[in-house]
Amino acid sequence: MASKEISIQASVGKTYRVDLQARDHSLIIDQAKNAGGEDLGPSPLEYFFFSLGGCICTIARIMANQQRIELRNLTTRVVGSLNVDVLMGKSKEDRAGFESIKVYTTIDADMTPEEKKVFLAEVDARCPISDNIHGLTPIEFLLED
Repeated sequence: MASKEISIQASVGKTYRVDLQARDHSLIIDQAKNAGGEDLGPSPLEYFFFSLGGCICTIARIMANQQRIELRNLTTRVVGSLNVDVLMGKSKEDRAGFESIKVYTTIDADMTPEEKKVFLAEVDARCPISDNIHGLTPIEFLLED
């Protein structure tokens, strides 16, 4: 089994701005102005969808290369809704996560509609982000000094 550890660091100060570091890359998470932020970057939920869409595109590219498919373009659009009363602490009657997530995908390749469905199903099966959404991955919160 080949294993790879992925690690990021995130920190927040007195505003909603979250500074993130992954390897030599820096990102900013923030809230929209109407939610009290400065709109300096996407929200955590938007980054979550970026992760899913990006993983699907990456796995599709890997598979196309492996299967020698001329994949001219693949586009994903990720859409979901959630009960914001839970994340705001106003309710405990629902779950904090998305009620559903839909991934709309277009594939520009010389494939039949059925071949595209099979290809997309394998992309989903091989995508680590999708796998973590479909199944439960244990999360352990550890307090460091």
